[in-house]
Amino acid sequence: MNDVYYSAVKSQLDEKIFIHSLALRACMDGLYDYFSSHNLLSQEEPPKEDWLLAGLIHDIDYSDPFKEDHPNKTKEVLKKYDLDVSGTVIDIIKAHAPELTGIKPVTKAQWSIFCADSLTGLIMAVAFVYPSRKLADVKVSSVLKRFLKEPRFAAGTRRDEVILCEKEDGLNLKLETLIEICLTSMQKISGDLGL
Repeated sequence: MNDVYYSAVKSQLDEKIFIHSLALRACMDGLYDYFSSHNLLSQEEPPKEDWLLAGLIHDIDYSDPFKEDHPNKTKEVLKKYDLDVSGTVIDIIKAHAPELTGIKPVTKAQWSIFCADSLTGLIMAVAFVYPSRKLADVKVSSVLKRFLKEPRFAAGTRRDEVILCEKEDGLNLKLETLIEICLTSMQKISGDLGL
């Protein structure tokens, strides 16, 4: 993980949003690896480093005084830390909130951040209701059941966006597969997530 960006995100955001950023970075890592190992990445796709960086910093402007303009102020916040990112990374970040940015997801990287963003919260919420409060104990079937059959559970999850993972011209992944990739990726960094 790029330490300078990690430090900037950690100092800029409250703990809950920081943890979410680490979780989304992990999901982006897992999704990139999945698509790469199945030869599903086109030549136009950005490199893995861009996927990971976008996941890590996607909410860096979700804090005062920038919060109202999130996620359009990433570059301004990074400037505070003498950091910058490519236009490609900015476009991936903007694709996670197309209604606020006008950037609709097109690439696999953009679809990945769009679909996985709020799924991280649902996965963590499932862990919180387990007696152990550990991601290691969470099963894909439990997350899928809560997603499909309990709309009031983790009600902030944008289920209508997550389910778009199944679009053929998007990720073309079954919901269960997306959940499995994200859950497994988050389990790998459970210590960092406090779960």
